[in-house]
Amino acid sequence: MNTALWIAAGLLAAVALTGGVSKTFVPRQKLAATPGGAWTGERGDGFVRTLGVLELLAAAGLVLPAALGIVPVLVPVTAACWVLLMIGAMRTHLRHGEAKFAALNLTYLAVAVFLAWGRFGPASFTA
Repeated sequence: MNTALWIAAGLLAAVALTGGVSKTFVPRQKLAATPGGAWTGERGDGFVRTLGVLELLAAAGLVLPAALGIVPVLVPVTAACWVLLMIGAMRTHLRHGEAKFAALNLTYLAVAVFLAWGRFGPASFTA
């Protein structure tokens, strides 16, 4: 169980890192031209960059607290926050008719639910 939870955390961290870097450092106009990025054309630069920074923080929060042994309860808390982020992402992609991206977000949401459940419950770091 512990190994599966570490794999889930690593996968979500990689996804968050990728999304965070692109939203933080790639110009919004370029993002808007990519598949699944049309929504960025409707938002301001500040909003998109803020979302990117939050994703970078999520990437760190999914792995570093447990790896460093400093407040490891932040791992399932971050996973629970990721669930909320994915709900918003799914709604956004569905509004733009991008069902395949919404399905991908649903997959990430399921992994985050598994991680939050596992780290709050049977394989918590305090057990």
